[in-house]
Amino acid sequence: MGKRIAFIGGGNMASAIIGGLLRQGFSAADIDVVEPWDEARARLAKDFGLAPQTEAGAFLAGADMIVWAVKPQTFKDAAAAMRAHNQHALHLSVAAGITSQSIAQWLGSERIIRTMPNTPALIGKGITALYGRPAVTQADKDWANEVIATTGATVWLTAEEQLDAVTAISGSGPAYMFYFMEAMTEAGAKLGLERDQAYQLAVATFIGAGELARASTEPPETLRAKVTSKGGTTYAAITSLDESGVKDLFAKALFAAHKRAGELGAEFGKA
Repeated sequence: MGKRIAFIGGGNMASAIIGGLLRQGFSAADIDVVEPWDEARARLAKDFGLAPQTEAGAFLAGADMIVWAVKPQTFKDAAAAMRAHNQHALHLSVAAGITSQSIAQWLGSERIIRTMPNTPALIGKGITALYGRPAVTQADKDWANEVIATTGATVWLTAEEQLDAVTAISGSGPAYMFYFMEAMTEAGAKLGLERDQAYQLAVATFIGAGELARASTEPPETLRAKVTSKGGTTYAAITSLDESGVKDLFAKALFAAHKRAGELGAEFGKA
């Protein structure tokens, strides 16, 4: 890519992007990381051959892109520490809830792209939604897409408020899948399977169903109907779920995640 990238925060999402960049041939010598935690710095050094710094410094002046991989509650302080060192970089945020307006005020820059990735990015199977402020050029977007695409698929949004919905659907989504895997594993064990067998079946079923949905042009309700013969075993299960109002409860859970995403911005995004 021929440019220098700095990461503020060196946790899981930063590691996913760093790993993707290195797999695509980006040089570790062109990556800086600011990470205050000793254990995280040691892991970054061991896994990627990086030399993370404990705090922001003059070395950040050379960064062409700064990736903000910090928790929402620490973003403002981290921005204050970094602002004096770089005023020209493109800023890419993976922090949930914090609006681009807040980030722009804290950094004194309009070149802000907000993203919402998810944890499958750790194995290159993620999906990330992105939104760029009006000052972000097409070249900026292309570069950001190139960086994020190392972790999986990308989707560009036309309105920033859509990111809260993305947070509820795909950002938090892996946890919902794991939740259902837990339930299937526990039920399988109670039904007489070995627990590891039940888990293996649950994981393979989620993977297979996802791949089938991706390969198909049919909507999910049609795919479901094709394996739900009236009076059969699947019909009994789906009928039980419907009678318990599971679909409505699940939708309620997603609305709760959406609401919390907005609250994070209001709570931690104050100027």
